[in-house]
Amino acid sequence: MSFWVYILRCADGTLYTGIAADVERRLRAHQIGTGAKYTRGRGPLRVVYREELGDKSAALRREAEIKRLSRAEKLKLIERTAAEAPGRGD
Repeated sequence: MSFWVYILRCADGTLYTGIAADVERRLRAHQIGTGAKYTRGRGPLRVVYREELGDKSAALRREAEIKRLSRAEKLKLIERTAAEAPGRGD
């Protein structure tokens, strides 16, 4: 089973990074307030980055890497990914 690392952009402009086996299902959980405590009250939320990894362990390692990035580095990662996959709708 593959896992995904994802970044959400909150309505207040902040970014939230997490992992999930099903990003859309996890997004719905965030939107109804049963996801992470951080995202409660910060909606609407939008997935702006996702990266598929082989397993949960790899996803957790990548999540930790991304969380160590500065905000500017995270924004560059998001921009670079969007430029590589135009029209993805994220």
